[in-house]
Amino acid sequence: MLPNPAEVQYFLEVSRTLNISRAAERLGITQPTLSLSIQRLEQSVGSPLLLRGKTGVRLTRVGTRFAAQAQALLDQWAKMRTDALSEETEIKGSVTIGCHPSVALYSVPGFAAQLMREHAELEISFRHDLSRRITEAVISFELDCGIVVNPVAHPDLRIVPLCHDEVLFWRSSVHPHVDDVLICDLDLVQSQALSAKAKKLGAEGQFRRMMTTSSLEVAAKLASLGAGVAILPTRVARLDPSNKLKPLMAKGPIFEDRVCLIYRPDAQRSLAFKTVMRAIEAGFKAS
Repeated sequence: MLPNPAEVQYFLEVSRTLNISRAAERLGITQPTLSLSIQRLEQSVGSPLLLRGKTGVRLTRVGTRFAAQAQALLDQWAKMRTDALSEETEIKGSVTIGCHPSVALYSVPGFAAQLMREHAELEISFRHDLSRRITEAVISFELDCGIVVNPVAHPDLRIVPLCHDEVLFWRSSVHPHVDDVLICDLDLVQSQALSAKAKKLGAEGQFRRMMTTSSLEVAAKLASLGAGVAILPTRVARLDPSNKLKPLMAKGPIFEDRVCLIYRPDAQRSLAFKTVMRAIEAGFKAS
């Protein structure tokens, strides 16, 4: 059975004064109450902690060791409590954010650099993966929050819309492109949905071959060089530094994306976390 914290504190006062009457006076309790508390603590520990004599008390060997360990435990608890409270009032500590690497390229620059400049004790860790895996990691407390695409509603999640995007077919605007090659990441729902519609695009869209990559940036680069037609979010296509991409068709099929911030409201209380959340939302509004 775990001892009562008050009983431990009472014992520590006795260990300092080595006098039951004086310790009771300093604690503001009666001597019988203190004596009974010490007896209960000794029962919990399973060994005598005090040797009682006519002139006072002294610690047993177990009592001496217990006093030192108990004081260290209380000191550690006080530090833990102080650290926990400081997270409520100071912007410090670590926040972990999950997002797809392509989403990170256009979202992270909007908030991360300023946060690190303004808050010297803040640390940010990013994990990059598919949005559905990021969502699972946030639900299971592995990540503090996520910037994800098209999250599915979950009772433990708070979903904050950040922006919309459109996924469509892109080709080079300057190089002759290979019409029958489709470049995409088939792990993405968007690619699966649009590639299923590819057969209905007419002569220009009769893709007979496929080039797959898990990097949307690689897909964008290949399309800009004319290697084929890529399925890309508009925000990713616009990141291409050569600016050589344009939609395949003026009115081609489009997959609507919803980019959102997700987190568990029951797991987040620190001021650092709240500051990061506000910065992410502000960064998207500014862009």
